[in-house]
Amino acid sequence: MTATEVLSAVRAAVSVPADLRVAVLGVGLMGADHVARLHGRVSGARVAVVSDAATDRAGRVAAGVPGCRVVTDPLAAVADPEVDAVVIASPGRFHEEQVLACIDRGIPVLCEKPLTMDADSSLAVVRAEDAHAARTGRRLVQVGFMRRFDPEYAALRELIAAGGIGEPLVVHCAHRNPAVPAGVTTESIVNDSVVHEVDVARFLLDEEIAAVTVLRPRATRHAAQGLSDPLLVLLETVGGRMVDVECFVSTGLAYEVRTEVVGEDGSAMIGLHKGMVRQHTGPGGAVRSTAVAPGFRERFGLAYDLEVQRWVDAARRGTVDGPGVWDGYAAQAVCAAGVEALRTGRRTEVRMEQR
Repeated sequence: MTATEVLSAVRAAVSVPADLRVAVLGVGLMGADHVARLHGRVSGARVAVVSDAATDRAGRVAAGVPGCRVVTDPLAAVADPEVDAVVIASPGRFHEEQVLACIDRGIPVLCEKPLTMDADSSLAVVRAEDAHAARTGRRLVQVGFMRRFDPEYAALRELIAAGGIGEPLVVHCAHRNPAVPAGVTTESIVNDSVVHEVDVARFLLDEEIAAVTVLRPRATRHAAQGLSDPLLVLLETVGGRMVDVECFVSTGLAYEVRTEVVGEDGSAMIGLHKGMVRQHTGPGGAVRSTAVAPGFRERFGLAYDLEVQRWVDAARRGTVDGPGVWDGYAAQAVCAAGVEALRTGRRTEVRMEQR
């Protein structure tokens, strides 16, 4: 099935009248992509409002979408009576206030990661949505961990769940960027890059992460001054599985995100090439291909499209179809332990509250 056919099948799965009127908060790189996605590739929704601190940028983005208005104050955009749902792509420091405003108003929201900037405030959002769900029976918040919607990751999860490689024991991850913007810090590598592998580990293995260790190999000469790049991160799950992550954000080469799961009866790999590479003793042998993506949009473009389409469809049904507030909180708790492990050089246990 082609990428277009996959997206068409998702669209066809839901038939609900009336387009969802969406406000997009923050129209930088990611927000502008979401506006284009909602306007041109996703059905059942239209962009009614955009909001950004850079009003000129907001105006340019709105001008490309018929009927779209600029509302300068993001909280006013959330409260706008002509807005049914919200996509938050603003800087992370604004997410808590904006997500809580959506919960208070009772409208669906897709919040790009992070849910908030730390575990405590993410837990506060969990409690707020739990209280809303207890009153109304409805959950509202989806967090933008788009890899869960990537067909390769979905196929790998299904293979594990079906017992296709036996009990999973070890996961190997590589996350490599050709370059990162100025100002990236070693801690932000954990919070902004390794966080995706944290969610992938929880998604594939279906269990929480109990402890984190971070090692600093010799830094590449291409790294900015003071940046430890690459990092090696070891995640230990509550079930005794191990996930190792090589995060290297200034390779100068291409965008590579690779995941291999090693089980008792075989292994499976995705991401280095297009399509899954599975190694096992049964019929068929290994399958390999050659393409490597130059950037994250090329690698995960379909995942973003599927994520937003499924969010729109679920919002129109009054449900959530993807990672929620607990996933956002769990990721922040693990990253907090990762930052502590980075600072101390010691294995650090993850501190998480019970739901």
